[in-house]
Amino acid sequence: MWLKVVIMVLFVALVISLFSGLVFLIKDKGTTMRTWQSLSVRLTLATLLMAFLIYGLYTGKLGSKAPWDERYLESGEAELITVEQE
Repeated sequence: MWLKVVIMVLFVALVISLFSGLVFLIKDKGTTMRTWQSLSVRLTLATLLMAFLIYGLYTGKLGSKAPWDERYLESGEAELITVEQE
């Protein structure tokens, strides 16, 4: 559960950093380094987000329950429904 919360917080922070960089780009017109600093923060957040996603998938704490996922079908939680054609 904590992993999903961390991923959501990182995603929201990434979006906030994206829009703050846009504001700095428009407002400063390239006279300050705030746009570059926002980019470096966004790069760090994206790296952390990808690392937590890979960790979650590798450890099995995150997974797919899509109906077309073979692992979901093999676990017995879902049944494959086939339509017979005439």
